[in-house]
Amino acid sequence: MRTILTALAATGLLSAAGPALAQDVAAGEKVFKKCKACHRVGDDAKNGVGPILNGVIGRPAGSVDGYKYGKGMQQAGAAGLVWNEELILEYITDPKVFLRTYLDDPKAKAKMVFKFKKEQDRMDVLAYVKTFSPDAEASAAD
Repeated sequence: MRTILTALAATGLLSAAGPALAQDVAAGEKVFKKCKACHRVGDDAKNGVGPILNGVIGRPAGSVDGYKYGKGMQQAGAAGLVWNEELILEYITDPKVFLRTYLDDPKAKAKMVFKFKKEQDRMDVLAYVKTFSPDAEASAAD
């Protein structure tokens, strides 16, 4: 199942059907305020309830030093999950469903319970977080 999920994500088939939405970094910075209850970005970012998101694109799941990940995210990282834009969009849509699908485990749990319901918010927050991932360009080329 993981191979199928990865293949679909790589080809963009997991995205919602319809026209592509433009990403807006400035709008994403505003949307990211919802994330700040748990996550930080930037030079002085520290782990909180959630891990820092600097460099998340291209980073193996569950790999931020000093952050205690839940079992599901640890298993996903051990199974080879490396974050790219498509996978992040799927994850922030519904973290629990994402992990259950990725791990092919109907009981997998995610510590993150927040879901972005609006596709535009997901696109914009990704655009903002991407500015803190210097390897984002290389990840997009993979």
